[in-house]
Amino acid sequence: MKKELLRELLETKQYKQLHALLMKESEVDIAYLLQQLELEECAIAFRLLSKKQAARVFSNMDIQRQKQLVELFSETELIALVENQYMDDLVDLVEDLPANLVTRILNHASASQRQTINQLLSYPSESAGALMTTEFLSLEKEMTILEALNFIKEKGNHSKTVYTSYVCDNKKLIGVVSTKDLLLNDEKTKIEEVMKENFTYVYTHTDQEEVAQVFRKYDLMVLPVVDDEKMLVGIVTGDDVMDVMVDETNEDISKMAALEPNDKSYFQMSVFEHAKHRIVWLLVLMFSATLTGSIITKYENAFQTVPLLVSFIPMLMDTGGNCGSQSSTLIIRGIALDEIRFKEIFKVMFKEFRIALLVGSILALANGIRIFLMYQDVNIAFVVALSLIVTVILSKLIGCILPLLANRVGLDPAIMASPLITTIVDTCSILVYFNVAMHIFNL
Repeated sequence: MKKELLRELLETKQYKQLHALLMKESEVDIAYLLQQLELEECAIAFRLLSKKQAARVFSNMDIQRQKQLVELFSETELIALVENQYMDDLVDLVEDLPANLVTRILNHASASQRQTINQLLSYPSESAGALMTTEFLSLEKEMTILEALNFIKEKGNHSKTVYTSYVCDNKKLIGVVSTKDLLLNDEKTKIEEVMKENFTYVYTHTDQEEVAQVFRKYDLMVLPVVDDEKMLVGIVTGDDVMDVMVDETNEDISKMAALEPNDKSYFQMSVFEHAKHRIVWLLVLMFSATLTGSIITKYENAFQTVPLLVSFIPMLMDTGGNCGSQSSTLIIRGIALDEIRFKEIFKVMFKEFRIALLVGSILALANGIRIFLMYQDVNIAFVVALSLIVTVILSKLIGCILPLLANRVGLDPAIMASPLITTIVDTCSILVYFNVAMHIFNL
């Protein structure tokens, strides 16, 4: 459905036709469409949805529109929203809304819902406990498959997923069984005969990045979460992990561009907020770059003796920065995918050294020939070529070492990306260049 058609039906008050069209759309598409409308139009269209569909649409909206709608909702509408929300979505809503709206929502939550919300909010913000939902299917090993299927039919509507059920003994997780296994085996078979006792799980305090890695490694759709006593307390589903991966990627991209991470979209942030999130790193990088200027000033005599040396400074600095950025990007990616660990640092350094030697030699040869043909000066050609080789080697080693060191000490490797690497490499390249020049020209 297009936004224009949606607006036309709202303006002509063809609500019955609009309701029929909305019923055919997915909740995600409806949420996207409604967010493009004015608030009053959005509220009218939203009220045409069934209670369950409305709850799913609401959970797919951004926090700003959710806040606006909650402020407009009547008490009856709030009750319906709370009753039909999955617990993890409800917790996310409670976390982001202002206190007065949270109070309104909690007033309509049941005692068990409030207890669960408080429990989920007690976990660290980026842990599996904060990410999970408590709505899952729990079976007993003594059940027959027929009893299990009847149980799923009865309780499945209140579970986040019906594709996987968990077998517990006094709440302790002892097995996992898929609905496929239930459907393909004899109805009289006991659950303990078809359940898998070798399964993957995470703890409530497991970091959400590690949870995402487990999903990727084992190609999972859902993952059980247990406490320290291996009691099943919740599940993490694929849609929540996708959100984590998007958030972590956005955070890494921001850090790699020397920006402070932020959850708001570009247009949701004011000019002041944008400036505030950019200025800190810009100040750090600007003042750190003054070191390069100080080094250049120190070699002023070399400029006066061979003025042509100055013209190659930008090329050397840019090449070094680019080489360092290439290495750091690949290493940061490798760390994120758990392909590279700190214990392999010397193996990584040796590989980057060989790459740098090959790349640096090609760049040096190309530049050396160019400079000799243009200026007919073999000494300057040799100085620039040798400086290029050393600069490329240093920059690639710096680019691979810093992210691994940052990860080792518990920092995000993404902070050791292009802007910071470039600033460090600029200083090193200038030192290398003028030291080589001083020795070649005996200055």
